[in-house]
Amino acid sequence: MPDIYTKFKRSEIMSHIAGKETKPEILVRKFLFAHGFRFRKNVKELPGKPDIVLPKYKTVIFIHGCFWHGHDCKRGVLPETNFEFWKDKIGKNVERDKRDIAELKQLGWNVIVIWQCEIKNVALRTNSLEKIVSKLRSIYVKTLPPFHKTTR
Repeated sequence: MPDIYTKFKRSEIMSHIAGKETKPEILVRKFLFAHGFRFRKNVKELPGKPDIVLPKYKTVIFIHGCFWHGHDCKRGVLPETNFEFWKDKIGKNVERDKRDIAELKQLGWNVIVIWQCEIKNVALRTNSLEKIVSKLRSIYVKTLPPFHKTTR
């Protein structure tokens, strides 16, 4: 099926896609801040320029768009038009993500990946956000010296 837009119009549409400050990123940040977590955004010095960096927890969070990062959900389906181009482009994104995550882990960082569909779907959102908080709290407890650990 051919594209319904001209090349110029398609280019204009694609240029409006945000790379940062997306609604899912903002939702995750607001939730974390409301639960007492402090963080930095889009840290250029780290591999992959993570969306959220929590230095105290030595943890980074990526909020991945399902289409752009090749998620296996309805939002991640490749278009039929110019299929090979999109398959190659998204495949390269997925490989870059794997390299960045491996490098971050090698540097001692915990990595959490949240998918756009987990945040946009209201039924899944709260559970997904609570899982992030739970994971961060378990990471923090693991980093405490043995005499600080409590059994709450």
